[in-house]
Amino acid sequence: MEDQTSSPELFLFLAATVHDMKNSVSVVSGTLESLLAASPAPAEGPYPQMAQMLYQTKRLNDNLIQLLALYKQVGKPGYPFDVRPQLLGQLVEQVVAQEKVLLASRGIALQTSFPAELIWCLDEDLIIGVLGHAINNAIRYTRDTIRLSVEQVGALLEIRVEDNGGGFSPALLAAGAAAMDGVTSGVNFATNSTGLGLYFASEVAKMHKHRERGGSIALENGGALGGGCFILRLP
Repeated sequence: MEDQTSSPELFLFLAATVHDMKNSVSVVSGTLESLLAASPAPAEGPYPQMAQMLYQTKRLNDNLIQLLALYKQVGKPGYPFDVRPQLLGQLVEQVVAQEKVLLASRGIALQTSFPAELIWCLDEDLIIGVLGHAINNAIRYTRDTIRLSVEQVGALLEIRVEDNGGGFSPALLAAGAAAMDGVTSGVNFATNSTGLGLYFASEVAKMHKHRERGGSIALENGGALGGGCFILRLP
């Protein structure tokens, strides 16, 4: 029997379908953000439901973007990888602007800490995508606060997304380590986790190289808020 899964036409069809789905989800997400930004935040009525819908659409959009990037083989010649000097303060501001409506709708405070004048060479779009996904993931675990911090640690740039929830489970901590070895944790139907976000983040981190040293990701518990910590390190 012919192996249908190896057909280039099938892969192209799936990629086109994912792209179309992503565009539709982006429209829904943008509409929800506009409605929430223009509405008061009552405890009752449609606001909480719209906030939950926005969270789920952003989560779905993240996954679709990551699938497309991985399909195009992130870091390969055919995929745009644009490393440029970036003012980290501006990067943080973009992430905050992207997430502020969702966080406000769920009553979550976002703390930031970064050196105002620090500049680093990185792919802005990919890093913002990784951090946006990390914040959306932290929303699931935090009680009421998320912290985004940036600092230079030796020869590395360390970006941390931390929350004040109960911390990551041993299985998630193991999945973070496995992602750096190119292994996904598989689908967990209890938590609706595919491991795709960690794998994508690890691939983006490893793309960033300086003198043959690549970036990395890690998950740990503790940090400034005592909960879960996602850590992205770039050379």
